[in-house]
Amino acid sequence: MRFLSILFFVLFSISAPLVDRQSFAKERQGEVAVHFNLNAPTDVKNLRLWIPYPISDENQNITDVRQSGNFSQSGIYREGEHGNLALYAEWNRPEKEKILIYTFKVNRKEVIKKNFPEKEFSFSKEEFKYYLTSTSLGPTTGKVKELAQKITKGKKTHYTKAKALHDWIILNMHRDPDIKGCGVGDVEKLVVSLAGKCGDIHSVFVTLARSAGVPAREIFGIRMPKDKEGDLTKAQHCWAEFYVPGYGWVPVDPSDVRKAMPGNTMADVKEAKHFVEYFFGADDENRIAFQTGRDITLNPPQNDLKLNYFMYPYAEADGKALNEDLFGFNIGYTISFKEL
Repeated sequence: MRFLSILFFVLFSISAPLVDRQSFAKERQGEVAVHFNLNAPTDVKNLRLWIPYPISDENQNITDVRQSGNFSQSGIYREGEHGNLALYAEWNRPEKEKILIYTFKVNRKEVIKKNFPEKEFSFSKEEFKYYLTSTSLGPTTGKVKELAQKITKGKKTHYTKAKALHDWIILNMHRDPDIKGCGVGDVEKLVVSLAGKCGDIHSVFVTLARSAGVPAREIFGIRMPKDKEGDLTKAQHCWAEFYVPGYGWVPVDPSDVRKAMPGNTMADVKEAKHFVEYFFGADDENRIAFQTGRDITLNPPQNDLKLNYFMYPYAEADGKALNEDLFGFNIGYTISFKEL
């Protein structure tokens, strides 16, 4: 066991690479189709649907967005707190079936951010205050803050703090495949159970980072399949980013490392080495980013409670949530992908 710990130390003590390989980043293109036939009561008078809308930025380009269906009205709206977009549709007629078909094309780039500066600049905590604050399930106080301080003791930069937190998560948490969807992300429970899915593991990373004074955020999206075509209905995924002053947002995905390392045997350590190196400062081209943030009030506002996060479609029937839970697989939709 002592030898295993030493090997882990060597594995996680990889020095920061000197060459930024973003110019060699891979790309992937495809078309995503989302089909809704909503499972709503036949006597519902007002049915509302919000669908996560993908972002266009320096890492991905969204084009040729199309929609059709028998809805009464629809539009693309941005909510104010996080800046997330949603495709919104509403049915006010007694249609037997509530149909919406939504398609878009995506060009996604691999993100590689590994050329970390030797010296970090100062930054405005006021400007980044949103990325340093607590959420309803991610408190930056109490035992969570104490744990963050313990893990990052002696670390002075955002890079070294984030690396220490990333390595602690890999060493101590594990992926629980029995958890539904991407998990909920209740950090106070997770730092005790140390088990979860991507939404749990990255909630822990983000909350610990914020508790240690490092701006951090979760990115919620979906994975493209390994094959040229595939079903993405339950392919949702999230990852995390932390901010390095003077360098920008840096992606990390310790949940994908833990997925490749289900145990703590010597074979697991050897097999995971590539993932440990890669997913600190990079994410692959096989993902589509939709949203960020927790405790979401949609636009137009939903009548029910705030959403923990907005990675899955959400619907309300006559002012009450149609989703049976956060994931909403019951409302009636499929998502498919075709490579272009």
